[in-house]
Formats: sequence, structure tokens, C-alpha cells
Amino acid sequence: MSGDRPAPASRVLEGTWRLVAYEVEVRDTGERFPPMGQAPSGYVIFSAEGRVWFMLTGEGREPGDTDRELARLLETLIAYTGRYWVEDDAWVTAVDVAWNPAWVGTEQRRRFVRDGDRLQVSTPWRVMPNWADRGETRSIISFEREPAGP
Repeated sequence: MSGDRPAPASRVLEGTWRLVAYEVEVRDTGERFPPMGQAPSGYVIFSAEGRVWFMLTGEGREPGDTDRELARLLETLIAYTGRYWVEDDAWVTAVDVAWNPAWVGTEQRRRFVRDGDRLQVSTPWRVMPNWADRGETRSIISFEREPAGP
């Protein structure tokens, strides 16, 4: 990973976007399911300086005390930040801080389609450990632009 990455090629993503839906699609069957419930919460923020912050939490999270409850909180969280840039129909993040240390130092690529104040994002197809028995899956995440102002 390099700190010399270019600034975003476009300002098309700049601003704050609120999560409206998160689904996982199974490549072989086309089945879709909500891995973090019907009403997860989250935001993605793209700064003018070329940094992205992404945070998504599952529906119905409660504070935990036991090891199992605390582990479950990590299972219902996705959070990372890093420098980003736009390549064609994708944004690429050079991750420097993440909820999962395995992501630090990696580049995460996300395809996107923007339609006005709506943003649909998809991850590459891959086998996820959480549902490896389903084969290759991808995440499909939808956002709406947050209005500017107080």
C-alpha cells in the first residue's frame, strides 16, 4: 500500500451517505438475504481530501457483557477507513484502520452506481467464512445521500 495514491478522480461520491439496505446475493442461485437484519444502520462518508469512512451495524444490537455477547457485536459490525480513489465504476480504498485487522494494508474495491441521491454498491464475488456453504456471494449495499446543513 502506498501513501502516494492519487486524489479521487471525481467528486461523484463526495459527501455523506446513509445506509438504506444491505443484502448478500448467492451467485449460484440468485438468492438474496439480509445478513444483518431487515433494518441495519450505517454510513459511508467520502471527504474532499480523498478519505472514506465506512461503518455498518446490524439490526437490534444490544450492549454485551459476556465473551459471547461481545463477540456477537463484532459479528454485526463492519468499519474501516483509508485513502480512496475512483477507477471507472469502482472506488478503491487503501485500508489503514479497520474493525478486522486482516483488512489493514489491503485495497478494498467496491463497484458503484450512482443515480442522483441514491448509491448502490457491490463487493466482488467471493466465498465468505460466515456462509461458506453457500459458495460465492457478494454484498449489495444501498445508500441515500444525507442532505447538507445543520
